[in-house]
Amino acid sequence: MSFRLTLANLYLRRVVRPALAKLADPEAARRNMERSAALIPGVPREARYVADSVPGPGGAIPVEWVSCGRAARRRIVLYLHGGAYVMGSPKTHRSITAMLARLTGMRVMVPDYRLAPEHPAPAAVEDCLAAYAILLAQGYDARDIAVAGESAGGGLVFALVLLAQEKGYPLPACLVALSPWVDLAHTGDSIGENAACEAMLPAERVDEVAAFYIGGGNPRDPLISPLYGTYADPPPTFITVGEPEILRDDARRMAERLRAAGGEVVLHGIPDVPHAWQFFGPHLPEARASMEEAAAFIRVRLDRARDPGAPRRLKNGTT
Repeated sequence: MSFRLTLANLYLRRVVRPALAKLADPEAARRNMERSAALIPGVPREARYVADSVPGPGGAIPVEWVSCGRAARRRIVLYLHGGAYVMGSPKTHRSITAMLARLTGMRVMVPDYRLAPEHPAPAAVEDCLAAYAILLAQGYDARDIAVAGESAGGGLVFALVLLAQEKGYPLPACLVALSPWVDLAHTGDSIGENAACEAMLPAERVDEVAAFYIGGGNPRDPLISPLYGTYADPPPTFITVGEPEILRDDARRMAERLRAAGGEVVLHGIPDVPHAWQFFGPHLPEARASMEEAAAFIRVRLDRARDPGAPRRLKNGTT
């Protein structure tokens, strides 16, 4: 564990987790996340952000296009930000999306999907699918699209696949899920087992926060909790999670479900790291290493989507 990771864990445990445990409403959570994101160092200076909007089922969806230097013309990453479905935006997640753009050499599209409780499920996944459909309509081949996300955004990655299957869209070339939240019924053992060692998320608040997004729905509805979905030939998937996280078992069980459906899954469980540690940007060695692995996975899988005989530079398995 690096010294910087030790400091990050200490900061999260002493400052962020108590604050999250006390936040009274989504608006306060949104303001807190905006302030916290502004303090994260290390966003690449060459990163370029272009504001745009695309049509969606509830009206125009703001999106941000992120690039670093000259980006590949025909390849793209659709990034779905986290924030427990109640907070977050393209702006709050630039520490991740700019790194991803630089490391993949691709543009990254980040939709500012509708948030709960104003817009409960399935508003978020419907907006994300609308963004994916726009990429297809703009001429991107599904074989040249990767879909990635962290935390709630990691759950949206899999919910998008389920909704795309239902609507008959071609599936993306690969998926990347960082600390995904895929079971809003919270049936995983790690919710209780890791409640004390989780540095960031207060386990006592997860049911309350999930209820904002669930609304009047069923927490085991696959578009809410994609762990319970049925997958047909899922795309190659990279999943990573911290071993101390309360969402550890979400990641493990999601990997098992995809493998049972015939999918190729790379699952990395990392010791000592907090929830969605990639958020800390390139100055945290563990965050940089994780993003480099995710970016390499995307590049290799997009190569193989176009050329099945392309070299397999990554091994399938669990570490």
